[in-house]
Amino acid sequence: MSGIDLRRVVFGGLLAGLLINISEFILNGVLFADEMNAAMAALNRPPLDNRMIGWFVLLGFALGIVTVWLYAAIRPRFGAGPGTAACAAATTWFLAYCYPNIGAAVMGLFPTPMIVIGTVWGLAEILVAGVAGAWVYTE
Repeated sequence: MSGIDLRRVVFGGLLAGLLINISEFILNGVLFADEMNAAMAALNRPPLDNRMIGWFVLLGFALGIVTVWLYAAIRPRFGAGPGTAACAAATTWFLAYCYPNIGAAVMGLFPTPMIVIGTVWGLAEILVAGVAGAWVYTE
């Protein structure tokens, strides 16, 4: 059994991160742009600026890399393929999307419909990104 090919993890993760960032731009930069600015104003916070967006882009790529790394880590036990990639992506979704969004909803930080749509959107987003990133990963 060989170890994880970190070069392939990074390449697959960058592809996954690119898909995550495109999806997040569509959701938050186009569909929810006005709602996000209103929600930030309700929290007495400034609207999103380029510095914040830069951080979100970096985090999107990091999330892609982590998802592909998780796929590579569980691949020996579950086997290669889209099913295993979906398991890794679903785990990432729960830890990075679902759990924090439930916390934000419980605290009333953002409107509940926005959180629900974002969480469901995130599941589709991370599943597609995780399978695409896993497609690049080979040992």
